Amino acid sequence: MELRQLTYFVAVAEELHFGRAAARVHIAQPALSTQIQALERELGVQLFVRSTRRVELTVAGETFYNRCVRILSDIDMRAQATRSAAGKTVRKIRIGTIYPATIGVLPAFLSKIAKKYPDIQLQIQSGSTSDIIRGLESGQINLGFIRPVENIGSLRFFSMANDEYLLAVARDSRLAAMAEISIEDLRDQKIISFSRQNLSYTERYFAEMFAEHDLARNIAYSCDDTFALISLVSAGLGIGFAPQWTRDFPNRNFELRKVRGVDFRIGMGVAWNMEDPTASRDDIIDIARSLVRHQRHPSGELSRYGSSNSAGAKASSDH
Repeated sequence: MELRQLTYFVAVAEELHFGRAAARVHIAQPALSTQIQALERELGVQLFVRSTRRVELTVAGETFYNRCVRILSDIDMRAQATRSAAGKTVRKIRIGTIYPATIGVLPAFLSKIAKKYPDIQLQIQSGSTSDIIRGLESGQINLGFIRPVENIGSLRFFSMANDEYLLAVARDSRLAAMAEISIEDLRDQKIISFSRQNLSYTERYFAEMFAEHDLARNIAYSCDDTFALISLVSAGLGIGFAPQWTRDFPNRNFELRKVRGVDFRIGMGVAWNMEDPTASRDDIIDIARSLVRHQRHPSGELSRYGSSNSAGAKASSDH
C-alpha cells in the first residue's frame, strides 16, 4: 500500500466522482480507477459502490476514509513540525469558523495575520462547532473559532467574546416602542422558537424558560436557525430571541430589545491542536488573544460560558 493510493482514495471519497477526483490529483481517470481497484484487492474489501449514475462509499470505505484522513493529516502535521524546527515559515493557515465569528472577530484577525505574514495563504471554511473540532483533531484545520464545549479533549481553547441574546420584534410591533419589556408583555404574543432533534444549549435554555413562564402555548412557529427566525420576525409573524450580532444585518426590519429577567449570553473563542506547529508558532495565537473583548455582566463577572479555558455548554449554539 502506497501513500499516493491513500491520497487517491481520499480524493474519490470526498468527490464521489472519479472524473473530478482524477482532476484533483492530476492523473488520468483510468489510472485513478486502476489504483483504487488495486487498493481494494490489497485490502480484500470493496471501498466503493459504483454505478453509471453515482459513486458511494461502502461501510468499510467510510471506516477506511476516516483512518486515511487521520494518517494523511498526521503526515502533513509532522512535515510542518519538521519545517518549523528548521526555521521555515508557515505557508498556509486553515481556519474553521462559525458564522458569528465570520461577521465578528474573524475580519480583524485575518487583517492582522495578513499584515504580519503577507506570504501566508489563508484558507477559510465555515462549519459547526463539532465539525471544526473534528477538523482540528484530524489536522485538517489549524485554528477554529467555535462555541465553548464541555469536553474539548486534547485541544486548547480560550474565550474571546460573549453573545447576548435579546428579543427580536418587528419594527411596527408595539414592543418595539416600549422602553422596558417584561415577561408579562409577551403573554399576548406569538413566539417563534427552534425545532431541532438535538437541541443545543441555547435552544434548550429558551424552551425551558418558555415552559417555566407558561409561554410554551404561545409558540406558533418553529425554525431551524437564526436566519429563519429573523425572517419570520421581520414578516411580523411573531417574536423570538436572537443573538446580538443580528443587529448588524443590512436593511433589517426588526429591533432587538432587552427583556427584564432574561439574561442569557454564550461564549465564542479560539481552539487549536497543541501538536499542530502552524497554530502554536509565529504568534498566531497571540494575535487571536489580542482581539479578546471582555464582555461582562453589570456585576463585573464574566458572562455565562465565558471562561478562558474550556467549557460551558455541551453542544452550544453555532448561530
